[in-house]
Amino acid sequence: MNPYEDSKLLGEYLLFHYGKDEDIMPWDFGPQNGLHFPKRTVHELVDTSNLPSEARALDLGCAVGASSFELANIYQYVLGVDFSDSFIKAASQLHEEGSLAYRFLVEGNSHAEGLAEVEDPSGRIEFKTGDACNLPDNLGSFDLIHAANLICRLPNPDRLFDRLPSLVNKGGQLVLATPFTWLEEFTPVENWIGSGNSKEKLQEKLNPNFVLEESKDLPFVIREHRRKFQFSVSLGTRWRRV
Repeated sequence: MNPYEDSKLLGEYLLFHYGKDEDIMPWDFGPQNGLHFPKRTVHELVDTSNLPSEARALDLGCAVGASSFELANIYQYVLGVDFSDSFIKAASQLHEEGSLAYRFLVEGNSHAEGLAEVEDPSGRIEFKTGDACNLPDNLGSFDLIHAANLICRLPNPDRLFDRLPSLVNKGGQLVLATPFTWLEEFTPVENWIGSGNSKEKLQEKLNPNFVLEESKDLPFVIREHRRKFQFSVSLGTRWRRV
């Protein structure tokens, strides 16, 4: 069973992507710099200069879609793909209706109500369920691929790396963010990229087709309940297709 079909996790991710600051992190002493991660990966990593007309973006592992909607402010067409059917249904409803009510955990069996909202949901977005390790051959090519917190959740990241050169147009961008949280429940040990040196191994995987242009640490926080949070730091990188 795909763990990302869990209803509790859906609420967590809708809060992570669209929640109010005070709901995600209700403590003043908490890590406020971990808020708005899906949007920050776009704002802090994507190079918006010299984009071609009719530029196309692919958002792999888009989850419930906040980064896809952000990309639609820049690109003429955005395709959001995620392995979770429930995540894609939520993103599609937001696209169609502009809002989506959800519940998130307070503690025990107590929940609070949230409302995910998208300003002016663009008609230039599509959301589809898909497997980043087995993307269809007729997907076409893109001027940007954005993949945040995806690599270390794939059963075989090399399957994606092998496809990337044919998916990104020459001169296009590859934006990755990953905390390198390797877990056997998602990725067999033999498919992990490095062990303590994942950053260097990532560069080896992408050479010679991609040149590193930007690298920065991007903190993020996911609320489980009002007294428990996941705080992580993704390595954010931007690569240019050569």
